[in-house]
Amino acid sequence: MAQEWNIRPRGHTCSICAMPFADKDACVSVLRETESAYERLDCHVGCWEESPRDWAPFSAWEGIYESPPPSTGKAEPVKKENAEELLRRLITLEDPAMSNVVYVLAVMLERGKILVERDTKPHESGGILRVYEHRRTGDTFIVLDPKLRLDRLAEVQQQVIALLV
Repeated sequence: MAQEWNIRPRGHTCSICAMPFADKDACVSVLRETESAYERLDCHVGCWEESPRDWAPFSAWEGIYESPPPSTGKAEPVKKENAEELLRRLITLEDPAMSNVVYVLAVMLERGKILVERDTKPHESGGILRVYEHRRTGDTFIVLDPKLRLDRLAEVQQQVIALLV
């Protein structure tokens, strides 16, 4: 089973035909499970539908490609880490001790309409793998839902608050 995953951005070209996406193009995003990792593919809808394949996707969803905003060239001033930045950093660290915090941050961002859940899959640990997509950037996050018990929620919320302050 694939284990390795960090945040993956949406591609700017079709993984099948290599043609660039135009702003507001419909696209299909796919996660493919390999022996050691997950691979993300972004495709034009027609390319995906017509492409022969001998594998089944781990997860697939349709979305709308949005061109990245033009760079202003200005460096942003140093600011406190927000929930999204903290989630990105913690996912990159891949620390199992932070799995509850990562899950709570993902739920916070989903409720704040920043992330949208695209798929769920059972995990061998007994939890659920939740596939989230960032609404604005199209970045994909795979977050383990550890089936957090209600009696531990307050403790995890305190951890999140401490990390955000």
